[in-house]
Amino acid sequence: MRRLGPFLRAAWTLAAPYWSSEERWRARLLLGVVVALELSLVAMNVVLTYWQRAFYNALEARDWDAFIGLLLWWHRGAEGWMPGFTPIAFAFILVAVYRLYLQQALEIRWRRWLTREYLDAWLDRRAYYRIALTDPATDNPDQRIADDIRLFIEDGLTLGLGLLNAAVTLVSFVLVLWSLSGPLTLLGIEIPGYLVWVALLYATLGSWLIHRFGRTLIPLNFERQKVEADFRYALVRLRENAEGVALYGGEADEKRGLLARFQALMENWWRIMVTTKRVVGFSASYGQVAVVFPYVVASPAYFAGRTTLGGLFQTAAAFDQVRTSLSWFVDQGNYRQIAEWIATVQRLTSFREAIDAANAGAVAQADTGLHVEPTPGPDLALRDVTIALPEGRRLIEDACLTVAPADSVLITGPSGSGKSTLFRAAAGIWPFGSGRVEVPEGASALFLPQRPYFPLGSLRRAVCYPRDAAAFTDEQIRTALRDAGLPHLVDRLDETDAWDRRLSGGEQQRLAVARALLLRPDFLFLDEATASLDPAGEERLYAVLKERLPGTAIVSIAHRPAVARFHDRRLRVEDGRLMPA
Repeated sequence: MRRLGPFLRAAWTLAAPYWSSEERWRARLLLGVVVALELSLVAMNVVLTYWQRAFYNALEARDWDAFIGLLLWWHRGAEGWMPGFTPIAFAFILVAVYRLYLQQALEIRWRRWLTREYLDAWLDRRAYYRIALTDPATDNPDQRIADDIRLFIEDGLTLGLGLLNAAVTLVSFVLVLWSLSGPLTLLGIEIPGYLVWVALLYATLGSWLIHRFGRTLIPLNFERQKVEADFRYALVRLRENAEGVALYGGEADEKRGLLARFQALMENWWRIMVTTKRVVGFSASYGQVAVVFPYVVASPAYFAGRTTLGGLFQTAAAFDQVRTSLSWFVDQGNYRQIAEWIATVQRLTSFREAIDAANAGAVAQADTGLHVEPTPGPDLALRDVTIALPEGRRLIEDACLTVAPADSVLITGPSGSGKSTLFRAAAGIWPFGSGRVEVPEGASALFLPQRPYFPLGSLRRAVCYPRDAAAFTDEQIRTALRDAGLPHLVDRLDETDAWDRRLSGGEQQRLAVARALLLRPDFLFLDEATASLDPAGEERLYAVLKERLPGTAIVSIAHRPAVARFHDRRLRVEDGRLMPA
C-alpha cells in the first residue's frame, strides 16, 4: 500500500494532461458513452438473474407457455412482466459491440495525442541527443514511444473499465444477494445476509493468496519489456549494417551477440513462466471450486424448502457475481495484465523524467555552458569555446574562430583531437563545455558528416531533407544531382528505397553534396564529407561547390592535401588548441 500511492500519482501524471487538453470535450464525451454502455451491461446482467429465476421456475413447474415466452419475447407471471431471452441477448450484443468500438476510438485518439506529446518533448531542445550521450540507462526510446504508450492506454482503459464494472456489479448484486440470503444462526449469533459475508471471505482469501504468489510478476515484466526491445534492436541494427557485417565476415560474432541477448530474454521468460505457473495453478483451482461453491452455500435453503429451483439458480448466480467482483483480478486473469501495466507506467515515467532532465540540462546550458546566440552581424563566430566530453575531460580549450560570408576554412588535426566535436558545438547540439557560438540572424547552416543521414522515403525526400520536397521543382533537384555526379539517379526521384543501403559510400556522399547544392545554405560544414571519393572526384565536388555556391562560407575537416587549395585559411587542432596551420 505504501507503493500504491506513488504509483497512482505517476499514472495520473501520465493520463491527466489528455483529459484537460484541446481534445478534452470529445474525449470526455467518448468516455462517458463508454462508461454508460459498461453500466448498461451490468444492468442487463442483473436482469438476467431475474430471468434465470423465472426460467428455472417455469421448468420446475413444467409451464410450456412461460417457457416459450421467456425464450422468445416476454412473459407475464406472478411477479409481473419479464422480457424474454431474445431481446435481452440482442440488446447485450448491440451494447457490447458499440462499447468496444467506441473504446477503441478513444484509445486511438488518446494514443495519437500522447504520442505527439512525447515526440515533441523528445525532439525539443534535442533531448533525444542529450539522453543518448548522458543517460544510457534510458534504453530503447523507440519501444517506449511505439509500444509503451499503446499498452498504457489500452491496458489502462481495459483495466479501468473492468474495475468500474466490478465495483458496480458488486453493489448491484450485493443488494440482490442480501435480499435472497436470509439470516444464519452461528454459535447463537444471527448473521443477516450471510451469503454476502461468505462471498467476501472467499474472495478476500483468494485475492491475498494470488498476490502472494504473483507479486514478482511486476519487476519481471519490467525486465521483459527491456530484454525484448534489446533483442529487437540488435536484429534491426544487423539489418541496417548488413554490408559492413558481410565485409568483415562477422556473422559468427553477430550470432553470438544475438544469442546472448536472446539468452537474457529466455532467462527472464523462464522466471515469468515459473511465477505464472503458480498464479495460474492457484487461479484455476480457485475458479474450479467457484463453479460449485455458490450452490453449496445456497443449497441448504433449497433443501429446506425456503426457495424454489429458480431462486436457487438466481442466488447462485448473484453469489458468483459478488464473488467475481470482489476477486476481480483473480477470476478474470487481470493480475498479470495489472503487473504488465505497472511496468509500462514505470517505463513511461522514467522516460519522461529522462526527457525532462535533458531539457532542464539544455536550459542550464543556455545560462552557464556552451550556448548559441543570434547576432545581427554577418559572421559566424566561436568565442572562447571550450569543448569537453560527458565525463568532464576537455578536448579543446578557448577556441576562437570567425567565419565570414563566402569564406573558406580548412581544419586539420590528429584523429580524436576534437575536430568533429567542434563542428557539433558550432551546430549548437554539443552540450558539454563553455563559451559562445554567434550565428547571424536568419542565416542557414548545413552540416554534412562523413556518413550522411537519409530519411525513410523517396529519393526526392532524401535530397531535399530537411526541407519540404514540395519547395523545389523536379528540374532543380535533377540539376543538383547532375552537378554532384549522380546523373543515373535523376529519373528515380519518386522511387522509395533504403538509400543508405542501396547506394555506395561515395554515392551517399555525392547525394549529400547534391543536398547542399539544392538548399544553398549560408554556412556549409563538411566533416570529411567527401572522404569516400577518389581524389579526383573529391576535387571536382569541391570545385562544383565553390562555383555553384559563391556566397556560401565553407568550413571543412579533411586530411587530403589536394582539398587545401579550395580553402583560403587553414587551422589545426592540436594539444587542445585551435591554431593556424
